[in-house]
Amino acid sequence: MRGASQESLARAEEALAGVTATEELGAELFSVAKVLDGNGALRRALTDPSRQAAAKAALAEQLFSGKISAQAREILTAAVSGRWVGSRDLGDALDRLSVEAEMAYADNRGKLDDVEDELFRLERVVAVERALSEKLSDRNIPMAPRQKLIRGLLQSKADATTVRLAERAVDGRGRSFAASLRSYQVAAAARRNASVATVRVATDLSEADRTRLAEALGRQYGRAIQLNVIVDPNMVGGVRVDIGDEVIDGTIAARLDEAQRRIAG
Repeated sequence: MRGASQESLARAEEALAGVTATEELGAELFSVAKVLDGNGALRRALTDPSRQAAAKAALAEQLFSGKISAQAREILTAAVSGRWVGSRDLGDALDRLSVEAEMAYADNRGKLDDVEDELFRLERVVAVERALSEKLSDRNIPMAPRQKLIRGLLQSKADATTVRLAERAVDGRGRSFAASLRSYQVAAAARRNASVATVRVATDLSEADRTRLAEALGRQYGRAIQLNVIVDPNMVGGVRVDIGDEVIDGTIAARLDEAQRRIAG
């Protein structure tokens, strides 16, 4: 998202910050995003740059009054009053806002760390269990049974916010289940003004090593770092760190590859 769309998202996020996040708010915003996904004419009407912001807000109020809460309508009004580079940017923004609302609700209950940890653990389970991953991603299976599958897997084992987000990840709005879960973890970290670092090691790190690594990365990037550690026995020593699009590869295999490239000239 860029330019005017990014600015409009920021104003909608300000509206979100100004309301009390309820258990239903995230689902309500996501439901509006889904309505826009399926209705191109409405999507264009609510993002038409030639229409006055007040007219777009009135249309949104007419369509969604009585169907979503006052808090959700306030955020939607802020969103449709902005300018969007592409008509689909509005739905993408509401999707993102819905996740941020879920994280705000978890944070208000003191459950944000639990939700972030549960999302990471679920991502690893799905990565290892290929059959489960294939079922969750199989578009030939209706969405409801796939959501029921993930709900049954998490029932009584995870926070309600985690369960809702996992069900939503099955939908994905064009993203894979794993990619959705990773984006949710980033949103949880952002709620704490932190970034997520995925750390791959051959053997698990001690708590002291984790603390030192997080502090070192924090100094390097100038912000708090949340470590997600993956133990990969196939690695040949060292550590690989992924932060967003950046990779710090200190594995022995990487150093050998670099040495071979230098020798080859």
